Amino acid sequence: MLTLIWACCALCGAAELAPKGIKKRLAPVRPVQPAPTGPSYAQREDAMLAADDIAGRRDLDPAWVRQALGHARYSAQVVKLIQPPPPGTAKNWQLYRSRFIDPVRVKAGQKFWTDNRDSLERAEKETGVPAEIIVGILGVESIYGRQMGSFRVIDALTTLAFDFPASHPRARERGAFFRAELEQFLSLMHRTGADPMSPLGSYAGAMGMAQFMPSSWVRYAVDFDKDSRIDLFHSASDAIGSVANYFKAFKWQPGLPTHYPVRIDAGQLESGAEVTTDILPAYSVAGLTARGLLLQGPVLEHKGALALVELQNGHAPPSYLLGTDNFYVITRYNWSSYYAMAVIELGQAVARSMNP
Repeated sequence: MLTLIWACCALCGAAELAPKGIKKRLAPVRPVQPAPTGPSYAQREDAMLAADDIAGRRDLDPAWVRQALGHARYSAQVVKLIQPPPPGTAKNWQLYRSRFIDPVRVKAGQKFWTDNRDSLERAEKETGVPAEIIVGILGVESIYGRQMGSFRVIDALTTLAFDFPASHPRARERGAFFRAELEQFLSLMHRTGADPMSPLGSYAGAMGMAQFMPSSWVRYAVDFDKDSRIDLFHSASDAIGSVANYFKAFKWQPGLPTHYPVRIDAGQLESGAEVTTDILPAYSVAGLTARGLLLQGPVLEHKGALALVELQNGHAPPSYLLGTDNFYVITRYNWSSYYAMAVIELGQAVARSMNP
């Protein structure tokens, strides 16, 4: 995730922490909200040692990196929000779905599609990623730029890099992930002459309409509107092109469905159908049939691998589908089958509203 393909970025306007002597090709940003009231990291020896290490390995100005991290503040709200649901919390696809496929998002998606039809058509033509998938992503992530997050990215990433909650079941792994994202963010800010105090994003440090983490911004964001700057905060065209480029990089296959419906009795799986539910395609049609699943319809013509995906519905029986390689590609954006289906179904709902 850390291989760099440096691109010009437009996260924010340069301010007091922007390094001198760097050509600025940046877009303005929204006003900065007040910083959290938690302690700053300026007095944290581990943070300052990390600043020196980042500066040395990335060839950055050590004083600038120390100053940037020193201005970051611990956010208790970020720590609270990053925690997983309490043990025993039942997953519920229907409840999850209702959060994203609703009249507000569908109407906003219809307007977004109408306003950005040319960019969506060009992105689909150049990458093969359907417009409705791009529209689904941007609707689920930020309601097309309406909700891009209110946390200072520097605070969120620094808090999660140095104070990731030890009670989390994957604390070590996730803490390392956020330390890498913080490094990417600081390097990106320094090299583009931007003020690291300005960008606002999610509690996890995701930014812009597409809610890209810093490493994704660096690797996949593109200047789709060709104005010589990448701006996922204000340019719908850049957001569209960047989402399409992300999926293309993860091997989206044009024309391949994302999934097929399938009817399965949960008891059938428990009583000997040797199929494991997952999001990674691992079974052929013949293999699923041999394991006792009764398939019918278009899926019988499918030539590639399939995953048996389970969506739990609280205390009601679960739903099942057969996910293709393209379904798996969507989960590279967010490793969740529930998320992938919300993206797919929101995009479909907006498409239907465009052609009633």
